[in-house]
Amino acid sequence: MERRRNEACEGTVELVGRAKATGRLREDFDSSDLVLLHMANAGVVNATGDAAPDAWRRVVALFIQSFEAPARGTLPASTEHDALCRAMLRAGPAADARTN
Repeated sequence: MERRRNEACEGTVELVGRAKATGRLREDFDSSDLVLLHMANAGVVNATGDAAPDAWRRVVALFIQSFEAPARGTLPASTEHDALCRAMLRAGPAADARTN
């Protein structure tokens, strides 16, 4: 599992670097921002469920537009990698099992 997580992390860093190199991704975007996007989108999917199953598409489109270069303002500092990992573990299925 750890090896797969590291591969995903390395792939994300590479993807962000390539997108920045094209000039289409704002320079202050950090690969950890994708983790936050996934977490936020998971919340939307969970909240909308069967009632509005495609709502996530609009949310992702809004995020993508906000990431485009040129940047429109500055972003707060990126979240530390270890803090995001702890947050993801808290939000996963194991966390759900602990609360039930």
